[in-house]
Amino acid sequence: MINKQKSDLDKDGSLSPYEKRRGMAIAKAMADRNGAKKGGFIQKAIKKPGALRKSLGVKKGKTIPAGKLRAAAKKSGKLGQRARLAITLKKLRKK
Repeated sequence: MINKQKSDLDKDGSLSPYEKRRGMAIAKAMADRNGAKKGGFIQKAIKKPGALRKSLGVKKGKTIPAGKLRAAAKKSGKLGQRARLAITLKKLRKK
């Protein structure tokens, strides 16, 4: 699990307690990272789908006008946060 060659920072051939702990922490982080499920993080970021559309008064199935979205992004609170996230996600779309 721990890579002794990479963990030996001072290259003296033995691992100090600090080097052992550091190596274990890195190995654990890499194992968590490699075993993580890919994708789906954006879907989890949106807790209430449709809330922005509803608060802006846009009917379901219609697109939110860009001007309305920009105006909402300037506001504070949840409405502004949701609008700014929508603008960011719009930039991520593949064309």
